[in-house]
Amino acid sequence: QVQLAEFGGGSVQAGGSLRLSCAASGYGDSVNNIGWFHQAPGKDREGVATIYLGSGDTYYGDSVRGRWTISQTKGKDSVTVTLQMNNLKVDDTGMYYCAAGRMRSDSLESTSHSYWGQGTQVTVSS
Repeated sequence: QVQLAEFGGGSVQAGGSLRLSCAASGYGDSVNNIGWFHQAPGKDREGVATIYLGSGDTYYGDSVRGRWTISQTKGKDSVTVTLQMNNLKVDDTGMYYCAAGRMRSDSLESTSHSYWGQGTQVTVSS
């Protein structure tokens, strides 16, 4: 059974930094990609960054490219995916969800991911 546990989040002023972590386990061959998705109040969920666990290839949404970095630390039958969020903006406010799935492409699409964490709140104030 795939388990995703999210850590991090919180409140910060614009220009500051936060780090989100997602600890994944129990995925076996059912997951080859883990990513982070942002849902602002009243808006659809959008992919901000994903990483393919085997190749290490990363993908970023336009709004975060150059500001944020996704990385992975592998353990025995587990992995922690970290999202380093720098130069945060007020528009980055919202819920952030860790998601995992097996896919060949479109990793920034929420429909590509089958497994979801509970989400963690990020609030950026001006």
